[in-house]
Amino acid sequence: MQYRERRVADAIRDIVADIILTKIADPGVGFVTVTRCSLSRDLRNATIYFSAMGDEEERQRSLAHLEHARGFIRHQLGLRLKMKFLPDIHFELDEILAQEQRIGKLLDELNPKPETEPQPGNEENN
Repeated sequence: MQYRERRVADAIRDIVADIILTKIADPGVGFVTVTRCSLSRDLRNATIYFSAMGDEEERQRSLAHLEHARGFIRHQLGLRLKMKFLPDIHFELDEILAQEQRIGKLLDELNPKPETEPQPGNEENN
């Protein structure tokens, strides 16, 4: 990603995160965190990745509500981001965090932490 693309993507990520936090009153969105944004080379399309709390059904519900609010979010983005062409935005669930948790869990299962044995002299006498 070139420098300009990265700067625009970072700005979009930050602005959209703020819009979701301060302007979206829909409780169906739930607790979401905007994790990253990727742009097409011509800066016409932006994919905004987010993570959401809850099970798969709640995360899909958050995605549906964000997609429903996409026009409002894009309008608010246009008020704050001055560009010749405002990118069309799309939302996707970011599966990286879930994958990291699964990998961490698998590693913990492969290498269980040894139980600490009591140190001599630290035992209580009954």
